[in-house]
Amino acid sequence: MDAWLLQRGTEEPAGLRLRRRLEAQPVVVAPGVFSPLAAVAARRLGFEVLYVSGAAFSASLALPDLGLFTLTELVDFVRKVYRACGLPLVVDADTGFGEALNVVAAVRELEWAGAAAVQLEDQPLPKRCGHLLGKSVVPAEEMARKVAAAASARQHTLVVARTDARAVEGFEGAVRRALLYREAGADVIFPEALESEEEFAEFARRVGGLLLANMTEFGRSPYLSARRLGELGYRIVIFPVTALRAAMKAAEDALRVLRDEGTQVGILDHLQTRAELYDRIGYHDYERWDAELARRFREGGEEG
Repeated sequence: MDAWLLQRGTEEPAGLRLRRRLEAQPVVVAPGVFSPLAAVAARRLGFEVLYVSGAAFSASLALPDLGLFTLTELVDFVRKVYRACGLPLVVDADTGFGEALNVVAAVRELEWAGAAAVQLEDQPLPKRCGHLLGKSVVPAEEMARKVAAAASARQHTLVVARTDARAVEGFEGAVRRALLYREAGADVIFPEALESEEEFAEFARRVGGLLLANMTEFGRSPYLSARRLGELGYRIVIFPVTALRAAMKAAEDALRVLRDEGTQVGILDHLQTRAELYDRIGYHDYERWDAELARRFREGGEEG
């Protein structure tokens, strides 16, 4: 039975499963997923860890990436994604929805919803996309308190500390902050918007430990393969908005055809078939499960 929702919930905590994957694999590729169905597609293609991007989640709500969604909205989304795929999720919690006490609540709620790792960043609100100019960062000690709060609140989930200091305080500032955040309890360090392969290599050499690299499109970082980043010392590589961008480009192309031609006949070869969609969502698994429940009920009634 492929439908994750119908499987028995006996799996170990997501955070422990992520730790095991990091121990077993030289580098983990975590694509961003913008819906539970996209998460199912990623799981079927063999991905073992997924990324819940704040930018992609905001965009799916037709909102800019300025920290406008609430913790409740994010927790609900994470729960639905985890229910659909059951894979460890690295979850972008932006600035933690407030100060240290708010971070404690956020980490606990997200871990209960299925997050294997919770990511926090050192920007103030309203935050900005990490690859735009005009960013600012909070005092390093303020972010360190949030990291320490997150580490104290979690059971198994990993704490990912992202620093946006490269664009504000320079490369050396980003390194100093990374070391402070690790001392405060961060399991993974995420240097946002490094600007060359040489910077990625030097950051890994200076900071060490578990590192995460962001290979978003159209940003300030060069395009490096996951293999190359693994050679440089990065253990997790995220592609936060790739699938959303691809999906929205395809959707707009299809909508343009409907507007101009009034029929989808010319693009049928570009559409997922009914059989393919039903296969992805486990439609027939649910039917079989329903029939099995009915059979058990009938047999139980006959015995009674």
